[in-house]
Amino acid sequence: MAKAIMIQGTMSNAGKSLLAAGLCRIFRQDGYRVAPFKSQNMALNSFITEEGLEMGRAQVMQAEAAGIAPDVRMNPILLKPTTDTGSQVIVQGEVLGDMDARKYFAYKKSLMPLVLEAYNSLAAENDIIVIEGAGSPAEINLKKDDIVNMGLAKAVGAPVLLAGDIDRGGVFAQLLGTQMLLEPEEQALLKGFIINKFRGDKTILDPGIAMLEERGGVPVVGVVPFMQLDIDDEDSLAPQLTQTNRAPAGKPVEIAVIRLPHLSNFTDFNVFSRIPEADLRYVSRPEALGDPDMVILPGTKNTMADLHWLFASGMADAIDDLRRQGCVIFGVCGGYQMLGREISDPDRTEEGGRARGLGFLDTETVFSKEKRRTRVHGRITDLPGTLQPLEGMEIEGYEIHMGRTSESRDQAGFCRIRDHRTGIETLDGTAAGNIYGTYVHGVFDAPGIARRIVEILAKHKGVTLKSSPGNPACTAPETDYQTYKETQYDLLAETLRRHLDMKRIYEILEES
Repeated sequence: MAKAIMIQGTMSNAGKSLLAAGLCRIFRQDGYRVAPFKSQNMALNSFITEEGLEMGRAQVMQAEAAGIAPDVRMNPILLKPTTDTGSQVIVQGEVLGDMDARKYFAYKKSLMPLVLEAYNSLAAENDIIVIEGAGSPAEINLKKDDIVNMGLAKAVGAPVLLAGDIDRGGVFAQLLGTQMLLEPEEQALLKGFIINKFRGDKTILDPGIAMLEERGGVPVVGVVPFMQLDIDDEDSLAPQLTQTNRAPAGKPVEIAVIRLPHLSNFTDFNVFSRIPEADLRYVSRPEALGDPDMVILPGTKNTMADLHWLFASGMADAIDDLRRQGCVIFGVCGGYQMLGREISDPDRTEEGGRARGLGFLDTETVFSKEKRRTRVHGRITDLPGTLQPLEGMEIEGYEIHMGRTSESRDQAGFCRIRDHRTGIETLDGTAAGNIYGTYVHGVFDAPGIARRIVEILAKHKGVTLKSSPGNPACTAPETDYQTYKETQYDLLAETLRRHLDMKRIYEILEES
């Protein structure tokens, strides 16, 4: 069985996912078979495996860092919030159903055997398992029947490294306060502190580190600097989602993503941020929308509620004004559904009833309880409007949705795709004028597509693009996205090797 090490945090967004990914990369570089694991993830940013199973993207990112294919065993439980008090519960990649917080809290202990089955299966195939916790282990109202933090660490005998976020302040209180609230048997599993996201001269921090080690009785195994890396983040606290409504940056091409209340899979658009001539920004207020070259309606976990928000907030009218001026409007998944005339929900998959769509496309969507989950590949069809030059370009991605959208007799499809599992070929999406929609997540990640869209939009407005040599956002060609991500994982590992005491971490592994 594999040895294990667990990264827990003093709070959400303390950097657990990135630290776990970096350790996965280091162990892989050192010749070990390594896999990530997180028993329970809460995120709206999910991924579909080759088997058609759903899992959180953080473990996909960590699997990439480990050099292995994503496997649903790495994230056996995924919670996708649908309301402020309820979530869709996905177990072993399949939808179990919707539960409110209280019902799930009572139910989750019955899932522990499935969690351990997934963990033990991975452990039998690898040398090291890097486990990620969730939130904080010191949330005393949630500790009963815990299956994701110290409850899991005790069950598998994993030593724990506790990470605190110094960038938010109060890191010593974070770390010592968390340790103090742990039970004695939990404190025994805590083998080291990590101070994360540090900016400045470390020597100024040394007296605090000495005090931390004295009072905590465990070593500080690293002071990790604030890292400017381009690695996918699934957290709702990702900078691009918290820094909305900023002014345009004045770049040649401007792309505005509507920051829906239940936005999902925002990493679909990260590729545009890696193109120096493109300004990708998130907008949640109509007055901040401005005059972009393309508006993207993203995926959402609650399409009908977010559609109501579009109309109530005035965002629908603002987008319609841009449409009338010829702006490119692009919808992905739930955003595609919103572009049609109507959405109906006869089975109360979301809220039931019917909702008026934006009416930009001659389509209707009907929700059902069956979720479509599959990976696809194909080509973009003969398109109308500004994006016509994309015709014939290859795409690769996945579908994950609970609605079926009617084909329009008078409007073109967006792409022709083939299902990886069944081999069945179908027409996906709809295009009319400068309005485009598709169910394919990751459609912009395929080689060359995002760059080509930026070039098309620039040409449409009469702007000649200039190269930007030395721009840190373009350290690798956009057409070689996978190679680019590999360089980022290597940079992450290199940084952690410099700032973590890897000798001590290996000793902790051996002691486990």
